[in-house]
Amino acid sequence: MFENTAEKMARTGVIPVITVKNIDSVLETAAKAIEKGIGAVEITFRTTEGLSGHRMIAEAIKSVREKYPELMVGAGTVINAELAEMAKNAGAEFIVSPGLNPATVEWCLANDMPIFPGVATPSEVELALSYGLTYLKFFPAEALGGIKMLKALSGPFPQVKFMPTGGINESNYKDYAELKNVFCVGGSWVLGN
Repeated sequence: MFENTAEKMARTGVIPVITVKNIDSVLETAAKAIEKGIGAVEITFRTTEGLSGHRMIAEAIKSVREKYPELMVGAGTVINAELAEMAKNAGAEFIVSPGLNPATVEWCLANDMPIFPGVATPSEVELALSYGLTYLKFFPAEALGGIKMLKALSGPFPQVKFMPTGGINESNYKDYAELKNVFCVGGSWVLGN
């Protein structure tokens, strides 16, 4: 499910994760992505400002989509269905979550919104498969055993592809990207964000 979106992300290879400080800084970072030939970014809903912070992040997503329509924009750290709806309304083209929240997944499926939920265990992979999802985030990758864990998961789950994030950096991302069950990697190091 959501193969077309995953294939576009795979062509990018590395998805920069952008934390919003303000809208201008996100626009600058998006411009850097385009200059470097990067075709997709993930703008995270990480904030300590509650609803007002989430609204600013949604506005940042909308601003990037309007100013740089050639850039694929996803929303990250989407931890509930309300944020998924806010992201979709802002123009996000995909959702990435740190975990697998059934309510969020069900909202995304009902609203034809590509979602890549985070998994950390074989049981969570099985839950994702029960929803028809075969492209998943693997988070936090390094803390969970990284490449060794992904290789171990490839045996029982040959149909699943992962986007590892968490501890991925300039020195190890190529090792992850070479794995057959990895469709792209994500990280904040890419654009110095």
